Amino acid sequence: MGRHNFRYFFHEGLTNMFSHGFMTFAAIGVTVACLLIMGTFTLVAVNANALLKELEQQNEILAYVDETYTEDQAQALQSQIQAATNVTSATYISKEQAMKDFEAQYPQESLFQDLDPTIFRDRFAIHISDLAQTEATVQAVEKIPGIVKVNAYEEISNGFITVRNVATVVCVTLIVVLFLVSVFIISNTIKLTTFDRREEIAIMRMVGANNGFIRWPFVYEGFLLGLTGSVIAFGLQWALYSAVSKGIANSDSLQLFHVIEFQQLWEPVAATFLGAGIVIGVGGSLSAIRKFLQV
Repeated sequence: MGRHNFRYFFHEGLTNMFSHGFMTFAAIGVTVACLLIMGTFTLVAVNANALLKELEQQNEILAYVDETYTEDQAQALQSQIQAATNVTSATYISKEQAMKDFEAQYPQESLFQDLDPTIFRDRFAIHISDLAQTEATVQAVEKIPGIVKVNAYEEISNGFITVRNVATVVCVTLIVVLFLVSVFIISNTIKLTTFDRREEIAIMRMVGANNGFIRWPFVYEGFLLGLTGSVIAFGLQWALYSAVSKGIANSDSLQLFHVIEFQQLWEPVAATFLGAGIVIGVGGSLSAIRKFLQV
């Protein structure tokens, strides 16, 4: 395709794009909404997954040792705990160390100072690799002779797992549904253009124009619609994400949540938006013109 044809096709596509103001606005609006909703849920899933991995690294399961065990007997359990499935490390904490940690955690509580270490138990701080297997890991550690109790905050980890899974399912569902809706709207927009130009298309066919020459202006129109929608959606996504991130950072009640900076995500987000917008636009245009070229 030469430079002359490129300019002609581009000019025709741009002219077609502005020939139906409301439908063009609707096509771009639906594309923006589609990409924005898809992007939002995808970013929620990405942050939930990152937070889950961070929680996996920081989350501790506390396994308490039988009070009748000596310190040497308690330390001997470390190898058995570390051999359990899903356990990445097990750190022994003596009664004395547990008391020091408790006093350091509550320095203002004078009533808790000078506690007798014997009220504490020897314990192991266990780190696991997969939060989804927390319950199975707890059961495995509880079966080790000498371990009398295991504490794990499964509600927190299960909450993050649920958020990640729900966000993933919703994201995939919305991607499929909104993608189809966007293609449908853009297809109908371009169908109006082809209908208005049906006589011109018929004349072009009569003088020997091939399907490719007739099709390209509409492909460019769909391309421009998708490109415009993706650029607008990316800008709105950046603004929305930054606003939410700032709100979470400034909230005392949401300090637990660490949001990934958009500067670390903008390149894949931009590439995804651009690719999806162009596919939606070109796909809609090809779907619209196909029937006219079969006549």
